[in-house]
Amino acid sequence: MKQLLRTLAPILVVGLLGGWMLAAQAESLDTIIIDKGYDKQTKIAVVPFLQGADLNGAPPLADIISADLARSGQFAPLEQGNMLSYPTDRKQVFFRDWRILGVEYLLIGRGRANGRGGFTVDYQLFDVFNEREVVAAAVSPSADQWRSAAHQIADKVYESITGIRGAFNTKIVYVLGENAAKSNATYALEIADADGAQARNLFLSDQPIMSPTWAPDGQQVAYVSFETGRPAIMLQNIKTGAREQLTAFKGINSSPVFSPDGKQIAMVLSRDGNPEIYVMSLADRRLRRITRHHSIDTEPSWSPDGKHLLFTSDRGGKPQIYQLDMANNFVERLTFEGDYNARARMLEDGKHLIFVHRRNGVFHIAWMDIERDDVRVLTSTSLDESPSLAPNGSMLIYATQSQGKGILAVVSMDGRVKYRLPSSAGDVREPAWSPYMGDLGTR
Repeated sequence: MKQLLRTLAPILVVGLLGGWMLAAQAESLDTIIIDKGYDKQTKIAVVPFLQGADLNGAPPLADIISADLARSGQFAPLEQGNMLSYPTDRKQVFFRDWRILGVEYLLIGRGRANGRGGFTVDYQLFDVFNEREVVAAAVSPSADQWRSAAHQIADKVYESITGIRGAFNTKIVYVLGENAAKSNATYALEIADADGAQARNLFLSDQPIMSPTWAPDGQQVAYVSFETGRPAIMLQNIKTGAREQLTAFKGINSSPVFSPDGKQIAMVLSRDGNPEIYVMSLADRRLRRITRHHSIDTEPSWSPDGKHLLFTSDRGGKPQIYQLDMANNFVERLTFEGDYNARARMLEDGKHLIFVHRRNGVFHIAWMDIERDDVRVLTSTSLDESPSLAPNGSMLIYATQSQGKGILAVVSMDGRVKYRLPSSAGDVREPAWSPYMGDLGTR
C-alpha cells in the first residue's frame, strides 16, 4: 500500500528557463552544480564564435557548448580568459600555442545571417597534438533554434571524441508546483532543453499533474491530470498543444508509458477493482488487461524490444520489480536485494536496469546487472525518485531533495559524473528525458 500511496501522491515542482527571442514562462535556472566528474578529463578549448552584428542579443554559442561538454564530466573546457588567441578560421590557428596550454582539442566557429530568414553556423574541430581537422560542418538554425544549434554542435564534438552519440540537443519534461496545500496552488507540466533552458508550460492546472512520459517520436507526451476531480490519463501534442483524454475510469488511472514502437501505452487501472497493468492500442483505443493478481501491480515500463513489461508489485510482500513476457504472460521476479525496489527502466542492451532502491532506510537510484544480480547504488542524495534515461543511455535524470525542496539531478550510468539543476523556488518532480528530437539542417 505504501507503494500505491507514493504513486498517487500529489506532485509539486518548479522550472528552468532561458533562450533567445523566446517568451519565457518559468523561473530561470540559478546554476548547474557539478558534484563529481571523471579524474581524467579531455582538455578542450571552445573559442568564442564570431557572431556578427545581426546576432546581437544571441547567447554566445561557445558558452553553451562549453557548458554542455563540462556538464558531461568528461571534458575540461579552457577558460576563455586563458586563451592566447581567438581564431575563427583555420588560417588563424597556431597549434603550438594550444599545445603550450595543454589543450587536446580545439573548436572554432562563425555565425552569420544566411539571407533566408535564418542563420548559418560553420564550425571546425581540431586534434591539436596531431594538427588535423576532425570535423568541418555547418548547422542552419532559425532564431528560435539558436540554443539547439549550440547543443547540436556539442553533440557532434562529444560523439567525434568519445564515440558515443551526444544527448545535449534533447528535451526534458517535468512537473512543477507552487503554493502546495494552499488555495492558490498551481501545477504545471513544463518542457525545457536538457540543460534546463528555454522552459515553457505545456499545461497549467490548479490540480495535481503526474507521471509525464514521452512518445518515441518526441511529438507527444502522456501524463495523469486531476483537473476533473479524478485521475485521468491525457495525451498531448507538443507542437500544437492539442489534448485528448485516454482514460478516466473510476478509481486509479496512472503510470502511462509508450511502447518502443509508439503504438501502445501501458498503464495502471483499477477499473476492475484492483490496480492492474493494462495496455491500450492507440490505433483503436482498445484496452487489454495484462496482470491478474490480488496484490498491487503498478509502474509499468517496456523492455527495449517491446516483448516484455517490467512492473512494481508487492505480491512477494514488499515492493519488488517483476518482468512479464507479453507472448505467454509468464512473470518472473527480477530484484531480491533490499526490501524496496520500484520504478524500473531497462537499458537498451536489455541486460541492465535502473530503479528506485531503498538502502538503510534511504531511497536512492540504483543500477543492476540482471544476469549477475549485481546491484550498485548510483546516487548519494536522499528521497531519490523518478529515474529517466537519456536517449544515449549514458546518464539519467531523477528527482531528489535539497534544502527542503525538490530539485532535478543527473548521474552517469557508472556513477562517476553527478550534477544538479537547482531551481530558484518551489519543488521539481517527475522528470522525463526525451528521445532524440531530430537535428537541424546541416551540411
